[in-house]
Amino acid sequence: MKLLFTILGCLGILFDGIAQQPAGNRPSFSRGNLNPITMSGQIVSQQSKEPLAFATVLFRNSQFPNRPQGGITDDEGLFEIEVVPGDYVIEIEFIGFESMIIDQQVYSETTDLGVIELILESKELDEIELVGERTTVEIKLDRKIYNVGSDITVRGGSVSDVLDNVPSVSVDVEGNVALRGNNNVRILINGKPSGLVGLSGPQGLRSLPAESIERVEVITSPSARYSAEGTAGILNIILKKQDLYGINGNLIGSIGEPDLASGSATLNWRREEFNLFTTNSYNYSNNSGYFSNNNTYYNIDAEGVDQPDTFLSEYRDANRKRNGYFTTVGLEYFFDEKTSITLNGFYRESDGKDRTPNEIEEFDSNRTPISLTERTELEDETDISKQVSLNFFKDYEQRDHRLTATLQYEESSEDELANISNESIFPQKSLLQKERNITIEDDRRILVQTDYVKPYENGNQFEIGFRGNYTNQLIDYQVSFNRNDHREFTLDTDLSNVLEYKEYITAGYSQYGIQWDKFGVLLGIRVEYSKITVNQKTTNDLSIRDYTDFFPTVNVSLEVNEKTSFQLGYSRRISRPRSRFINPFPSRSSVTNLFQGNPDLDPTYSNSFDLGFLRRWDKMTFNASTYYSKATNNFVFVNEDTGMLVTISGDPDNPNRQLTQVPVIRRSPVNLTSNIRLGTEFSISWFPSRDFRLNGNFNLFHSSIDGDYNGINYDASNLSWFARLNANIQLPFDIDMQLRGFYFGPSEDAINKRRGNFIASGALNKRIFKEKGTISFRVSDIFNSAKRQIETFAPTFYTETEIQWRPPSFVLSLSYIINERRDNRRRSQGRGNDGGGFQDGEGFDF
Repeated sequence: MKLLFTILGCLGILFDGIAQQPAGNRPSFSRGNLNPITMSGQIVSQQSKEPLAFATVLFRNSQFPNRPQGGITDDEGLFEIEVVPGDYVIEIEFIGFESMIIDQQVYSETTDLGVIELILESKELDEIELVGERTTVEIKLDRKIYNVGSDITVRGGSVSDVLDNVPSVSVDVEGNVALRGNNNVRILINGKPSGLVGLSGPQGLRSLPAESIERVEVITSPSARYSAEGTAGILNIILKKQDLYGINGNLIGSIGEPDLASGSATLNWRREEFNLFTTNSYNYSNNSGYFSNNNTYYNIDAEGVDQPDTFLSEYRDANRKRNGYFTTVGLEYFFDEKTSITLNGFYRESDGKDRTPNEIEEFDSNRTPISLTERTELEDETDISKQVSLNFFKDYEQRDHRLTATLQYEESSEDELANISNESIFPQKSLLQKERNITIEDDRRILVQTDYVKPYENGNQFEIGFRGNYTNQLIDYQVSFNRNDHREFTLDTDLSNVLEYKEYITAGYSQYGIQWDKFGVLLGIRVEYSKITVNQKTTNDLSIRDYTDFFPTVNVSLEVNEKTSFQLGYSRRISRPRSRFINPFPSRSSVTNLFQGNPDLDPTYSNSFDLGFLRRWDKMTFNASTYYSKATNNFVFVNEDTGMLVTISGDPDNPNRQLTQVPVIRRSPVNLTSNIRLGTEFSISWFPSRDFRLNGNFNLFHSSIDGDYNGINYDASNLSWFARLNANIQLPFDIDMQLRGFYFGPSEDAINKRRGNFIASGALNKRIFKEKGTISFRVSDIFNSAKRQIETFAPTFYTETEIQWRPPSFVLSLSYIINERRDNRRRSQGRGNDGGGFQDGEGFDF
């Protein structure tokens, strides 16, 4: 710890000293003997008052009309452009809006042009009081931004549906999230870690409604400001928070098939000194899915002689009922235009009732049925998350000069009660045993964070910050059996266990940005001190590991002109195993398959490079990138024959009943030597007219794994790809149509092969109630193809697996906008609409 703060202090003194030195031989902005002046302002839509990001602003001098000066607006529609004093005609353009020309005028000093309103082109527009929505996908050089409000294919869905539409992101049928095909992705809520992601991983996002989300940021080359966790990169989910003056809001209700319903209300009340905001939602679903597993066992007797193969088929038909409620309330108080404090919190509760019958059928070498056993699991689950945070903002007179601080406390719990019965159906019907599993998980998190950004007149920028993230988790897993229909359950001490997990991460960072005309460099260093405590209370095994890591980052940019730019990024990152991955006690999905953690699992470290190119035309934006990453101590999941046998029919205490036993297969995480990933990605947004918009994303990546485990070589090389295409079409009668297609190509590793699959979805949208209401109809998985199909090749068995999480769905949604006033007075110091938190990662603007 002392080392961490000493290093940060030295970096702060060094960088601040460098920053205040004269520019030296750096190129000057002056031209001839004239000092430049700064022209600033904000571009907004006249109808909605929403800021227009990436609008083009050009200054044409009458003496040099073919040599315009200019730039583009930022996320808030703001611009600051340095020009030589003189007389200029100002031209402003944005896709879908009428161009504006400000007549020739002499500008001799720095001037604020104020708010400039552009008018929607083409159609006659009556009084439209609807809040304007940005394009579905905004492409930037260092990130992609997916705006949820513009996507009608996720209305009535969950955050999992939202992420499945985000460029560069894929979500498999089990809810696992991957970025560029890599599952080691860090998911943040409002720039910070959160229990909303779920104690068991990103599957917890299924209980968070899509209507609570404003946008998702995809960051593949994070700067030092971000936590170093997540070797693939970061997904930053920004929750909704209105900040319009007066009373404003949005009401949405949805019903659908199979058996789902949801509703949400987002409201805010804004006055000069405060903004009160809230989002409330409820969702209900009753879904079904299935799991199919066909095993072939390669049998060998005690003398090592091959015996005929035997076969086992396993089929689970899952029915899942979910009720979920989410509410967030916040109050932002403005001391003045540049200083505010925000207190906000959320409460999420979700309860589920699952019924999962699992049939296990065994066949001999001639595929003649030998036995049929049914395992039925009835599970009740309750998930609760609570969070309160206090956020302080201070913007200074100089643009981008700011101080932010956050204090956050969070509690999460997941309680599960599962009653399981194992019954022999064939050759003789009998009850084998009953089983009861109780899982109680409690999580406590404290976050302390502060960031300070100081820009300088020469265009450079210094930043320093601190983050402490302290997590305490307790997992109590109890397994009891009732054999031969006895009344009392007996605790199985070989499976039951209590695990205490503590993860304390204390981090500091500093970064310095240098700007030479069109060339920019951002250098950063992050230091993280980790203390990981694993206390397996059942066996009194205590493990404490502490280590300090340095994570350098480099981002280099070149802006050829206002429409063409390049960026090169480097970052070192880490992926720490979750508590479930290191718990040595097994958890069973069935009697023949179990998951077991690995207490010796080490964190994975990666070094990543990302080269990006961005080009904008009047009606199209194109982004391409090539990326390379090498991870050491990479952990992967392997399937093994445990050598144990489990009885699936018969009675070991009754010799008159035939006893049938099969091997138990274990799935565990292990560290391998390395994983090298090389890929390329293309994203395109094309807007030929107001009636048609197209967004596409293509990702091709190669992955190679090197390593051995338990005498088995897991070296593997795999080439895979996925593509996503979204089309928005304006139909007659003012109906919007959106179509989405996603294809994930096949992949394989040393023992597994996954088949490719294509998923299609679509939606229709019609504005009603004088443009204040919207009715939408969407269909997900039109061709019933969202299935995961895997083949596993091991020395002692072969397995074919097929999984479908849910069937195709149909959802009808109705939304209504509430607006008291349309005066949108956004402050101009770069504060994001982040649900009460600050925008983590705006940083140095290339």
